Amino acid sequence: MGNHKLRATIRLFWRIIAICLVGVGLLGVVLPGLPTVVFLLMAAWCAGKGWPALEDWLLNHPHWGLSIRNWRVYGAVPRKAKVLASIMMSMSLILLWLSAIHLYWQFALTLVLASVLLWLWLRPELSQEN
Repeated sequence: MGNHKLRATIRLFWRIIAICLVGVGLLGVVLPGLPTVVFLLMAAWCAGKGWPALEDWLLNHPHWGLSIRNWRVYGAVPRKAKVLASIMMSMSLILLWLSAIHLYWQFALTLVLASVLLWLWLRPELSQEN
């Protein structure tokens, strides 16, 4: 009986995390600068661990499903997402460098964001019609 309770608790944990990630992803629909698909990718992954029906719903969603499937199968990121991410990161860097944050952190965060951008632009691209 203890093993069943543990599995149920773990499944509940993954469901709660998935729902929270879907919620944050949906906030991204209305809040500029907050990505939607990134959080839905994570939600689909968590749902796959404890809520297959939610995972299926996300994978087959008419608007975001293709992006999630393309990421899972090909590790692909659409060019539009790359451009938007680049713009948002650039704006963040401008604000960072205009701030009073210690120079060490400015350089460190610039290096991190530059690394993320390099990684992002090295991802394959697929059209959103595949």
